[in-house]
Amino acid sequence: MEGKKELRTVKPEDLFQLMFLQDGQLSPDGKTIAYAVSHVDAEKEEEYAAIWLLSLETGESRQLTAGLARDANPQWSPDGKQIAFLSTRGDKPQIYLIPVDGGEAWALTAMPLAVGDGPAWSPDGKYIAFTSTPATEPPDPTKPYRVTRYIYRFDGVGYLDNVVQDIYVIPVEGGEPKRLTKDDCHNSEPVWSPNGQEILFSAAMFPDSHRVYPVLKVVNLGGEVRELVGDWGYANSAAWTPDGKQIVFIGNPLGFPDGSNENLWMIDGQGDEPECRTAGLTFQVGGEVDGDMPIGSLMLPRILITKDGQTAFVQVQDGGTLQIYRVALSGPESWAPVVAGERSCMPLGMDDGRLLFAVSTLDNPVDLFIADVDESNERQLTHLNAGLLAEWDLPTVEHLSFPGSDGVQVEGWIIKPSIGKAPYPTILYIHGGPHTGCGHMFSFDFQMLAGAGYAVLFINYRGSTGYGDEFSTKIIGDYGNLDYKDLMAGVGFAIEKGIADPDRLGCCGLSYGGYMACWIVGQTDRFKAAVPENPVTNWVTIYGVSDAGVWLTPEELGGLPHEIPEVYQRCSPITYAHRCRTPTLLVQGEHDYRCPAEQSEQFYAVLKASGCVVEMLRFPNSPHGGAIKGAPIVRRAQNEALLDWMNRYVRAIKPD
Repeated sequence: MEGKKELRTVKPEDLFQLMFLQDGQLSPDGKTIAYAVSHVDAEKEEEYAAIWLLSLETGESRQLTAGLARDANPQWSPDGKQIAFLSTRGDKPQIYLIPVDGGEAWALTAMPLAVGDGPAWSPDGKYIAFTSTPATEPPDPTKPYRVTRYIYRFDGVGYLDNVVQDIYVIPVEGGEPKRLTKDDCHNSEPVWSPNGQEILFSAAMFPDSHRVYPVLKVVNLGGEVRELVGDWGYANSAAWTPDGKQIVFIGNPLGFPDGSNENLWMIDGQGDEPECRTAGLTFQVGGEVDGDMPIGSLMLPRILITKDGQTAFVQVQDGGTLQIYRVALSGPESWAPVVAGERSCMPLGMDDGRLLFAVSTLDNPVDLFIADVDESNERQLTHLNAGLLAEWDLPTVEHLSFPGSDGVQVEGWIIKPSIGKAPYPTILYIHGGPHTGCGHMFSFDFQMLAGAGYAVLFINYRGSTGYGDEFSTKIIGDYGNLDYKDLMAGVGFAIEKGIADPDRLGCCGLSYGGYMACWIVGQTDRFKAAVPENPVTNWVTIYGVSDAGVWLTPEELGGLPHEIPEVYQRCSPITYAHRCRTPTLLVQGEHDYRCPAEQSEQFYAVLKASGCVVEMLRFPNSPHGGAIKGAPIVRRAQNEALLDWMNRYVRAIKPD
């Protein structure tokens, strides 16, 4: 009789053993799912993705593309005979077509500077819409360069002149693509109208405005463009109703405090005043739960609409979960969760009363599921990492609920390692945003730290979404107060419960999580180590150097730097950096345009001058989220550096 397999803890090298779902699409006849899966070749430090087909009748999967490049975003032709997808198999990402029944893929496009978004099939299957830049040559970085745009560079995109995208269409049989937009904006997410005469798209990066958030526009095949919402507000993740008369989108009007719940809206297809369909819903439509997975477009909220146009299905953030809600599109406001639980669920497609969706949990990255819209017959379709997960001695998770400094209840979780004894050395892992949340979403960092003997504490502090507007907007103009106190209350609560060791504490986080880590080490010496990644440290300079600074900073702090200089100073970690005595490792992407490198550099300089132990790990060519979805070499380096720094100064049980 074969003995039971001995389990082991998670190791840093396990990161590149994981496979990650990228997308999933139901075939027109509802019998097959096309989905993309990525993996990393650890030796080459190269990432690949292949497209697979899954039969819902037999449950069997077969690989459709070779996976020697990054093949992504598979889209079925209306007749179900072909799949269009994006691939890096050439010099630059292009659209390819492949027969479903077998055969070689062939390149439909040959855009000089690559394809951005798409492919999107026209309803009659004769055309494909996509986005690309109209430039034929990339800018030469060795030559002088003049900027005139309000926002001249953007994180993950680069310097915007010559890289902003336009909407194109191309015949499926091949031929020259036709450029439909010529507005010097960054246009994305093309969606055909049901009659095939117009394309809905999102427009952002306006050359004559600091406005960051997108608006919705429609272009016809003659190139005539009209705006839908104008200066009303911002909109994204839009979809046509089946009759083509209305458009449903997620967004909000201007003037709402930043962090307010986004809602589901409807607008006439010709443009009019939007109608809100979720005004009474407490939770965040289209919200996010932080994870650290390179899962492509899965996190982009989708709106699925029934054939009769009466109901939409969307993801909704309820605390630390993502649930799929049914929302009525006519009559009195009405909504209800149809897919819920302690997990994050992301809708992908719908057919004849069934929902296709992706699910992530704290102990499983992401898999495909399907269920009836009446909440019955749910089943898991893929088990991408079942073999690897079966080897792991997974940690346990305890839910926490505790009062903040003003008595408001705050939610958090603590992962307890499977090795060692309580009280455990504990890492406070702070989510970014701040207007997102953490909770039931896989994070390899969590598993890696737990595998090394750490408890991992994560908290939805004030400013997090998923708990109503008052909770998420309370910190505006007062950063570093209630958010900090909520985090410290959570640390104290974990210590009181006997889980966290008060003498072995570390903290870390990305973006706003990096901001809070820098803030913490200027306020208290109770942490033995800190790893802020791509942080904000100085609100005065972030106003001028961030791609979103001029728009976002006044929204968050309540005014312009010259109007409220005392707020900018009071809320900046750099103000208190000279007091820091906590060994700090700053992790910084050099091509981060959201929180540019000078933010880490300022903090590093002050800590060095003050005699604090500090180092800085820099990632060339890496954007804001590079350690999550960037080059494998960056992902590996971030994981190893985080664990090494905590082992060096928090002194956890060291891995074998």
